[in-house]
Amino acid sequence: MAFTPRGRPVITGINRVGLYSLYMKEVRRFLKVQTQTIWAPAVTTLLFLVIFSVALGREGREVLGVPFSSFVAPGLIVMGMMQNAFANSSFSLLSGKIQGTIIDLLMPPLSPGELMAGIVAAAVTRAVAVGCTVALAMVLWPGVSVPVAHVWAIVWFGLMGAVMLSVFGLATSIWAEKFDHNAAITNFVIAPLSLLSGTFYVIDNLAPAFQAVSRANPFFYVISGFRYGFLGESDIGSATQVVWAAVGMGVFNVVLALIVYTILRSGWKLKS
Repeated sequence: MAFTPRGRPVITGINRVGLYSLYMKEVRRFLKVQTQTIWAPAVTTLLFLVIFSVALGREGREVLGVPFSSFVAPGLIVMGMMQNAFANSSFSLLSGKIQGTIIDLLMPPLSPGELMAGIVAAAVTRAVAVGCTVALAMVLWPGVSVPVAHVWAIVWFGLMGAVMLSVFGLATSIWAEKFDHNAAITNFVIAPLSLLSGTFYVIDNLAPAFQAVSRANPFFYVISGFRYGFLGESDIGSATQVVWAAVGMGVFNVVLALIVYTILRSGWKLKS
């Protein structure tokens, strides 16, 4: 058997085998404990639905022309997707650094882009799994109606939200040195941005200053755009404004991904 001459690369272009292997490793990791990673978030999201429907949805209250429970349901679905995308990608490199197995990710012939793509793709896969589970439970839940008005908005804003939090989770995984750092970002950044993004209300009910703050929150556009896909109505504005919000989310994710890619390529807090 003849070997490739020394100095000549064996793998050219994209390392498809390595990328697929990393992706499957990350997917199997969260499927190994699917009760915790998929079913538990679905139950938690349903509890949010029950509590807020009982507290705020009595006496036939309607928001955007639909019952309150139907208004809240899409926001809860995509909120669960985003939070679990962050949880998955923020654990990948951090666990390796703490357990001393980070070398298993850095030594294989994977470029920074392939490493990033594998981790983000697996996190998006978990987000989609959680979203489908929650959506199925809500469809079967009495009093909740989730008709589909615009499929493109559901797919686009759902994926953009999952990608955004996956990339942000990867950045957190690079920066964090212990699980406390990860928990701090989850509790003091992700949770407030999720809950204060119009999931349970329309921002027209807020004072002008707080409306401006909400419109500066990227979570608001993901949740409202995802809701637009189901209800055909959104507090983003008209259909044209929703399209521009979709374009803006795509640009925002590209910029965020380039920043995180640059950090990952530099080896900051990974190779030092």
